[in-house]
Order: sequence, then C-alpha cells, then structure tokens
Amino acid sequence: MDELMSVRSLTTLPVVTLGGDAVAHVKDTVFDPSAERIASFTLTGRSLWSGQLAQDLPWPAVYCLGHHAVMVRDRDALFDLPLSVARRDALRGRLLGAQVRTDAGEPVGTVLDVLVRGGTSGRVVAFRLAAHRDLVPGSRHRRHRVYVPRGEARSTAGRTLVIPEHATTYVTDDLPDFVTRVGAFHDRRRSALS
Repeated sequence: MDELMSVRSLTTLPVVTLGGDAVAHVKDTVFDPSAERIASFTLTGRSLWSGQLAQDLPWPAVYCLGHHAVMVRDRDALFDLPLSVARRDALRGRLLGAQVRTDAGEPVGTVLDVLVRGGTSGRVVAFRLAAHRDLVPGSRHRRHRVYVPRGEARSTAGRTLVIPEHATTYVTDDLPDFVTRVGAFHDRRRSALS
C-alpha cells in the first residue's frame, strides 16, 4: 500500500470511515511549509457539487491513503476550520504551478504534479515538471514532461521551489525508469553507509 500516487489523482477521492461511511471528498491537498509531506486535505461534501466544507482533514488523522479512498477511523477525524483559514492554508500549501530552480539558481521547470507515498506515509517523493529547455534538450515547441526527485534538502520560497542540483541527474520522462533510478541511488547510499 506504500505505492507512489499522483496528487492530482487525489482530488475528488472519497473520505471513508473504517465503518464504510463516506463523510466527504478531497478538494485540495495541502503540503507543510517545507513540502516534505502532506499536511492536510481541504474537503467538499459527500456530493461533489456540495461545495467546500468548513472542515479540514489533518494528515495525522488519516488512517490510510489509497488509490480509491482516504481512510479515517471515524467522522471525528474531520477538524472544524473556518473556510477563510482553509482557503488560505490551501493557497499557502500549493506546489502545483510553482517554478523550480536548483540550489545553484538554474531554472528547471514548473510543477505539474507531485508524487507522494500512499499508505500511512504521505511523504513527497518527486515532482512531475514541465521541463525548462536547458534541462531537456529537444524541440522548442514541445513541452517535455519529466520526473525529478524531491532531493534531500529543498526549500520553498513563495511560489519557487528549490531542489538540490544533483537531483536533476535523475530526470526522466518514464515513471518506471525514474523509480528504478532513484531506487538504485538509495541502494548505493545504504551500502556506502554500511
């Protein structure tokens, strides 16, 4: 259940209790300020047309994140929150559309999607980018969509995301190839530490 999941695919997922009751739907995914993990979800009602709820689902209240639902123990997992605060937090915690640069200041691209670990993790693993021309050479008329790992140290400043320069060496447009490359990198690090 610890699979990679696209944050865009989480929008409209039902929030379901362990007893099987659908209590809400995911509207937006909010990230913590350092963007290392999901902080919370803003919600809509059980009907997708019911509008935003004045409730939030903080990540610690999530029992499990899956491809078909966000599981919570019970209805008490939803946290009452003024809509103005929920909207402000959702805007502050948005990564989609952010400009990406390396820590050396080189432009990398624009965030199209975020990949997170499902299950109980919620950790940000990678970003899917509309790559800058310097990162992926090729036609100027075709937008290259690539995956780049989150990296060990990264920060956000306004609507700009800063990643380590070495993270760009793992860029690929194929998700299975990306997972293999990053897995090999982590295997080398583990064996070097042993």
